[in-house]
Amino acid sequence: MSTITLFAMPGSCSRVSLILLEEAKADYHIHWVNLMNGDHKTPEFKQINPKSKVPALSIAGEVLTENPMIIKYISTQFPEANLLPKVDTGLAEYQQISDLCFCSSTIHPLVTRFCIPTFFAEESCATSVKEKALAALHEGLTWVEQRLAESTWWYGEQWSAMDAYIFWIITRLQRCDFSLADLPNLAQHTANMLKRDSVIRALEKEKLVNQ
Repeated sequence: MSTITLFAMPGSCSRVSLILLEEAKADYHIHWVNLMNGDHKTPEFKQINPKSKVPALSIAGEVLTENPMIIKYISTQFPEANLLPKVDTGLAEYQQISDLCFCSSTIHPLVTRFCIPTFFAEESCATSVKEKALAALHEGLTWVEQRLAESTWWYGEQWSAMDAYIFWIITRLQRCDFSLADLPNLAQHTANMLKRDSVIRALEKEKLVNQ
């Protein structure tokens, strides 16, 4: 029986962890959490994650939260999967964590503001919140776009967890009518991701929940 349980919701940022567990061919269980029904606000779930959000990763009863740390844990536990490039120095390892934090603390909050502006403002101000989020997203994603002009994946020709995180960001934005017309490298990156076996399997698992 697996000692790893991923608490996730289809389409949410828990998709990143789901893709990585599939990439690693890990033995794990998924506990689906319906955020729309408020499952994350229940006393039962708050005992698992008092932050009331997904993803959460339970490892033999101990719970780890926050995307960068969950990603780092999965990468460390399954080194043969090469989910993050092997590095020779501690500074390089911290740079990888910094990259993940760029996704989680810079881009990810803007995604929410763009897609669900009423989480942050009254309806009368929602358009302004969305417009400001869009401007900031273009600024942040331009750096990603430029980097992907030089190679297939974030770390050159080695696929990594960063690519899974970027993929979730873009596919979440696309569900909110975000255009990639000015971001052709990100569009190609997304197309490449959709061909990857681990991504196909992860999306299929999410699809089955929604049927």
